[in-house]
Amino acid sequence: MTMNDAGRAMSDKPVLSRIDEHSLATIGAKLASQPYAKRGVPIGDTPIRVVLADDHTLFRAGVRVLLRQAPDIDIIGEANSSEEAIAVAERLSPDVLVLDLEMPDCSGLAATQELTNRVASVKVLILSMYSEDEYLLPVLDAGACGYLTKESAEQELLEAIRAVARGDTYVRPRVARLLASHQRTKARSPKDRMSEDFNHLSRRERDVLELVAHGFGGVEIGERLGISNKTVETYKERIEEKLGLKHRSEYITFALSIGLLHP
Repeated sequence: MTMNDAGRAMSDKPVLSRIDEHSLATIGAKLASQPYAKRGVPIGDTPIRVVLADDHTLFRAGVRVLLRQAPDIDIIGEANSSEEAIAVAERLSPDVLVLDLEMPDCSGLAATQELTNRVASVKVLILSMYSEDEYLLPVLDAGACGYLTKESAEQELLEAIRAVARGDTYVRPRVARLLASHQRTKARSPKDRMSEDFNHLSRRERDVLELVAHGFGGVEIGERLGISNKTVETYKERIEEKLGLKHRSEYITFALSIGLLHP
C-alpha cells in the first residue's frame, strides 16, 4: 500500500480528531497541568529523544508541558503534518516519534509505513482519538511500536514512551487480548482458517456450498434438499456474506482447499 492509498483508506473513517477541537483542547489542558510522576517503566540513564507530531496546537502544547517535566525525556522536534513528521524524523533521528493517527495531509498509518521504510530505527508511538478496537492491529502491522488513546495520555504517555524506547510494544492492558487473538490467527494456516469458517456455517449452508461447488444449479439444489430455489438463493447470500465468496469458481476453490472436493 502506498502512502496515498493508506491515506485514502483512513479518510473513509469518521474524522473525530478534526471535529472535536474542544475535547482535544480540554485533554491538552489536563496534560499541561499533570505533574510528572514516575510510573512502572524504569527511567534510563540516557535521555529519550522525542519528536511530537500532531496538527492540534493546544493538544501538542499540553503534551509538551507534560513531557518536559520528565527528567529522562528530551523533546527535540515537533511537526503539524505527516509529511513534516517524516522529514523531521529523517533529519533528527529521534528515539521515539509520537504521532497522531489522523493528520490533515494523510494518515498516521501511511506515515508510519513510509517512515518504517526510510528510518527503521525510529520507533513510532501512535496517539489517537480513536479506540484501539478498530485501529490497533493495522497500525502495529504498519510498523508502529505502540498505540495509546489521547484520553489515556494523562496517565500513560510517559510510560508508553519509555516502553517503546526500550524496544517493547506498548498497548493498554485491556486491549492486549487483541494482540493475542491476532497472533493466534496469524499462526493458523489458510486451510485451518477456511475449515474454521466452514464449520461456522449452518448445516444447511454447508450443504448448499458443497452442492454449488459440485456444479449443481439452484433448482437442482432445491430438489435435492427439499427447499425452494428462492431459499437456496437466500442460503447462498448468507454463505457469500460469511465467506466472501462471489462466483462459482470461488466456491470450487474454497471446497478444494478444505477437502470437500478432490482435484
